[in-house]
Amino acid sequence: MNEKQKIREQLINLGVNPGDVVMMHSSMKSLGTKLTPSEFLQVLMDLLDDDGTLLLPALTYEGVTSENPVFSALESEPCVGVLPKTFMKMPGVKRSIHPTHSVFAWGKRADELTSRHYIDNTPVGENSPFMLITEMDGKLLFIGDILYSCTYMHGLEEIANAPYVMKKDQVSFTLVDENGKSAEKLYFVHDFEDWEQEYERIRDILSEPYIKTGIVCDAPCTLISAKDLKKAALLEFEKDAYSFVSKKQN
Repeated sequence: MNEKQKIREQLINLGVNPGDVVMMHSSMKSLGTKLTPSEFLQVLMDLLDDDGTLLLPALTYEGVTSENPVFSALESEPCVGVLPKTFMKMPGVKRSIHPTHSVFAWGKRADELTSRHYIDNTPVGENSPFMLITEMDGKLLFIGDILYSCTYMHGLEEIANAPYVMKKDQVSFTLVDENGKSAEKLYFVHDFEDWEQEYERIRDILSEPYIKTGIVCDAPCTLISAKDLKKAALLEFEKDAYSFVSKKQN
């Protein structure tokens, strides 16, 4: 068995299946593989097959800011690792339109998942790919011990009206789509200035089969049902609006 075959088998054992809708957060370094980023992505795309859909966050919050408020679907590079930067350039990959929290998608439902994001004026609103996967039995895949990076949780914080998540004043951004058409729009942006995100607490509210753990190459990995995470996390927010954050220490 070669390395690509082994990775495919490990992903299947984790619970990734042909036809799935999968949102992947990833640390390429954690894999410890000799495969290139594009080769690793292709293994996952081949596994999902023509009926599946792969999504990666294309977040640009470090480069697209109130001081530099221009987002380009073709040129704004993601700030969340080498795999999204590689995925961006692969054939057939679509990108949703959002200044700070866009998403790349490839596969059967890529257009459906990316085409409505421009409607929202918050980072992870109801029309974002993050939230749209919920009713598609979508899965959240974490390559590496990076559960803290679960952007999906921001959408649940928005639904729960978490008091810490959003700044009060909107910011004006210029959006340039893949055809070069530009438009200006006001957006609410994240706050979190006084708060540490504690999304590892997801492990405390979910159990199998809704959350699964395993190994891919050298990386500890986690696979989560988006629908079941939404249900469990919103119950926690009803009990305590600060369930998934802690106050930063001065």
